[in-house]
Amino acid sequence: MRDAHHLLSPPAIVVFVPTNSRWSEPTRIEPDQLGGWRSLLRDQAGVVSVAQLHAYGHSRHDIAANVAADRWRQVLPRVYATFTGDLDRDSRIHAALLYGGGHAVLSHRTAAEEWKMLPAGDGPVEITVPYLSSAVSQLPLVKVHRSRALRNSTFAVNPPRTRRTDTIVDLAVAAKTAKAALHVIVDLVSSQAVSVGEMLECVAARPPMRYRAVIAHALELVGAGLMSALEVEYRDRVEQAHGLPDGRRQTPFMVDGKTLWEDVTYDDNGAELTVRLDGRATHTTAGVAFRDRRRDNAAELAGRARLVYGWRDVHDDPCGVAREVAAVLGRFGWVAQEKTRECCGRF
Repeated sequence: MRDAHHLLSPPAIVVFVPTNSRWSEPTRIEPDQLGGWRSLLRDQAGVVSVAQLHAYGHSRHDIAANVAADRWRQVLPRVYATFTGDLDRDSRIHAALLYGGGHAVLSHRTAAEEWKMLPAGDGPVEITVPYLSSAVSQLPLVKVHRSRALRNSTFAVNPPRTRRTDTIVDLAVAAKTAKAALHVIVDLVSSQAVSVGEMLECVAARPPMRYRAVIAHALELVGAGLMSALEVEYRDRVEQAHGLPDGRRQTPFMVDGKTLWEDVTYDDNGAELTVRLDGRATHTTAGVAFRDRRRDNAAELAGRARLVYGWRDVHDDPCGVAREVAAVLGRFGWVAQEKTRECCGRF
């Protein structure tokens, strides 16, 4: 005689089966509920809450029996995986959201990963819940944050997550230092499809808990044009602060029959040196990368020395940048001033 398991699980029906896992079909579900049950498992990557199990006819004794038989396992309080084997990323995300409750959303690093702002990592799934929620962090699987304005920062998608602007602000507020918070704003706003105006609206509607002045300054830098800000930083914090000669700005060079502009050159000071300032967090198009390679090759063929610095180099280590520029200038016969020697050593 065929058992109930076979009666409720005809082979023609395809169900969600996580990789490297053993599927277990519960026998307590009525035949007319199987379609909903399987849809639920597909939608939630094989993870269910106690409330959902009860809705499909399972008592706490049934749940305990399935866990004892190694058909299911508890992954978080009130959350179970209906398969054996490791949880993949989707399963971990759904487990965290089910644990957080109906209003929980992905936030911080996890939301940034879902928005493709950051590469996927192996850290805990980060969620934000309403301020009075009882959910607490359950490391290493889930990290819980709280918000009084969660409704206004949620983007309604599956799985739900914080809006792009709120995600960036949350990451900045969570940074360990003010400098790191500034980098978060500069790097992400300058590389994402987010306008400074949208960021300012977000900050005004939900003022950051800390680093408020730093975040405002970072948005000013991006709003003014990061390249302009980087050029000012280089002139003030590298050249003038360390007694380096003033370079010529925006010098034209012909490459492949086209005029390209180098940020800083020192030919007027007897040194065939180009300093290139790269204010972009990433090269978003293949054409930009190709153009820069051709420009590098043209400089090499012309026998020019060249140094390339980004925002973090100039902002975080202006002395290191000045030391390298002074060293190359010295090869061309430039004599460092006492101010330069005091800051950067002897060359």
